[in-house]
Amino acid sequence: MSVSKEEVQYVAGLAKLHLSEDEISILSRDMNAILGYMERLNNLDTSTVEPLEHVIELGKTYRPDQAQEPLAHEKALENAPDADSDYFRVPKVIE
Repeated sequence: MSVSKEEVQYVAGLAKLHLSEDEISILSRDMNAILGYMERLNNLDTSTVEPLEHVIELGKTYRPDQAQEPLAHEKALENAPDADSDYFRVPKVIE
């Protein structure tokens, strides 16, 4: 499979990119090189390779789920850019 200059122009149009003829030629060549490399990878025998989620083993990344005291109301409002004594104030979004 190869990418034509017309296909590069079409995709550039979808992305609203304005490309010169030189850029289109370069992108077409680069995309074809990438597809050629992918074809080489598709021809590799991977029948003995076990599927992986990650290339390294990851340990447990979650903290224990333990009940804690809730954040105090005053502490929650302490760094709010705009608050009254009970609530966060936000700009009105509904007319």
